[in-house]
Amino acid sequence: MKIILVLVSFFAATISINAQAAKVLTSVNDAGDVATYELDCTTKFQTLAKGLRYNITRHEFKGPEVKNSYRLLLVMDGFYSKTLNKEMTISAVLTDGTVIEARKIIEDDGFFDGACTLKIKDPNALLAANIDKVVVHADKEVVYKVSEQSRVIFKKNLSNIINAK
Repeated sequence: MKIILVLVSFFAATISINAQAAKVLTSVNDAGDVATYELDCTTKFQTLAKGLRYNITRHEFKGPEVKNSYRLLLVMDGFYSKTLNKEMTISAVLTDGTVIEARKIIEDDGFFDGACTLKIKDPNALLAANIDKVVVHADKEVVYKVSEQSRVIFKKNLSNIINAK
């Protein structure tokens, strides 16, 4: 009985440690007119799905009009495509049917570096919806299904980036 209790405690601690949101790093450029807020990926990237990691960045431009630009960096582990000098499309499909996509040109050497940046036009809409899956369209279609636990952590991270000062 004690062994079962210890195992259950261990798994509960592991889940709670993994479910924590990442720390937000803040930096300001030398001129002082652009502040950058991004997730701390110095030790590890956050995971959206198996084989798919991410980082969220917000650039805040100071001046007469304060503007923010949001970016979602997706990093695909071990992704390779034979589609030389062609265009790939990476799409994040939300549960409400909205699609956020980016096009990426595969390098001359035939390798795709596995990273793609999606521009987030409305971060609050992304916060309200859930990312259902990420689809990579190349010579083959690869679908990364996002789990409920990953959605919760993603929303915490996105909220922290939106509210960072």
